[in-house]
Amino acid sequence: MSARDIFKDGLWSNNVVFAQLLALCPTLAVTTSGTNGLGMGLASTAVLVVSNILVALIRNFVSPQVRIPVFVVLIATLVTLVDLALNAWLHDLYKVLGLFIALIVVNCAILGRAESFASKSPVFDAALDGIAMGLGFTLALVAIGLVRELLGSGTLFAQASLLLGPSFAFLETTVIANFTGALMMILPPGGFLVLGLLLAGKRVLDARLEARRPASADISATSVEAA
Repeated sequence: MSARDIFKDGLWSNNVVFAQLLALCPTLAVTTSGTNGLGMGLASTAVLVVSNILVALIRNFVSPQVRIPVFVVLIATLVTLVDLALNAWLHDLYKVLGLFIALIVVNCAILGRAESFASKSPVFDAALDGIAMGLGFTLALVAIGLVRELLGSGTLFAQASLLLGPSFAFLETTVIANFTGALMMILPPGGFLVLGLLLAGKRVLDARLEARRPASADISATSVEAA
């Protein structure tokens, strides 16, 4: 599998949220703003990348009968380290995300990639898969969070400098000043609504791309025959 295919799979075709419909609990719970979604996505990406690398390294030394418990212990250890790091260096973000940092342990996407890909692939490919899946998950969280935040309060990446650090201050944007917004968008119903609309949009776009593909394939085949 080429690097291009791995990234296409993680970012779009097999996106954790929009294609596999996994990790919906943190997706709906923490995406009240783009900042929260970005923080949760980056934390999950770190766990995905490192867990994939470790699983790929030990895949030939772990008995198939105990591989799942071993993978769970590795992931739990990494999540604990991420949890402690956020508490130490990004405490405000840690307070906002709360329990959902610890719940990364039970994120089906992370254990699923360890089992279905990293345990059967070399280290480099496993690392690329972790990056691609993590970025795809992060993009999904940020997209949902930004839509909810914009419609709910008229801002984008509010409090990014406080939650993520001063270097993220450039992300903070007020789109509509003194905007009261729709309270529902930052409440649980808004999360379900935005997720459903984005899922529908992806399905429509996929259908249009699929409809164009046979025409492109026919043109390519005709060119080859002519040559």
